[in-house]
Amino acid sequence: MSRISDTFARLAASGRKALVPFVTAGHPARECTPDILRELARNGADVIELGVPFSDPMADGPAIQRSNECALAQKVGLRDVFGWVREFRRDDDETPIVLMGYANPVERMGVETFLDEAAAAGVDGLIVVDYPPEESEAFAQAARARGIDPIFLLAPTSTEDRIGQVLSLASGYVYYVSLKGITGGTLDRDDVRRRVAAIKARTALPIGVGFGIRDAETACAVAESADAVIIGTKLIQVLEDGTPDQAARRVGEFLGSIRSALDERYAAKAGA
Repeated sequence: MSRISDTFARLAASGRKALVPFVTAGHPARECTPDILRELARNGADVIELGVPFSDPMADGPAIQRSNECALAQKVGLRDVFGWVREFRRDDDETPIVLMGYANPVERMGVETFLDEAAAAGVDGLIVVDYPPEESEAFAQAARARGIDPIFLLAPTSTEDRIGQVLSLASGYVYYVSLKGITGGTLDRDDVRRRVAAIKARTALPIGVGFGIRDAETACAVAESADAVIIGTKLIQVLEDGTPDQAARRVGEFLGSIRSALDERYAAKAGA
């Protein structure tokens, strides 16, 4: 089993929901990233999604776009990202790390080299936003051969055929995008509940829901149907709300409040 499947199996056994924070590598300052990763793990992150900076993050809203621009202005690249994952692994061999980004940096490095470097650094999963499932079978197989889970996105607009393609290739978990549009919009909780239930009827893979989750209330609402709650935009805003030297502490405290709310709601139910 991979770190990701181990994590979800452990959470399912205890009735808990996974909490998955997303941050962009190198934001708000280069030197912050290792401390941010450690604080997220220390404050309840079950899986950490680490964004690879890219100049045209077309699926992301203004906050995450801004974080990409900030990182690129500091010349953060894939080599830096792998280095920070290796540094994190020296202290934490348990928390899965998923790299999330776009095809251009992967292909500029070369797919085989990218996968080798990711595996050597201790990466557990990959989300390449603009790799469609119908063109990604070889990539998914190559990643899985290195012990890395290929994770794909589904959206409210995904057709039945597209859902089937994703479920045939994915491992680790499936990322359900709760909104039509970019990150940071408003959540339609009833629609998410219906669509997640329909996907879960077709797969045993855990379903993580992201986009539009901003606080404990929306996190708990999404967790009624999802196995994992993914938070990105709000964390980026928390990281920016103050000086960089306190960024890791701020984001850790915020994530810890979400962790407490989820555990109070769902771990309590499991023990009832």
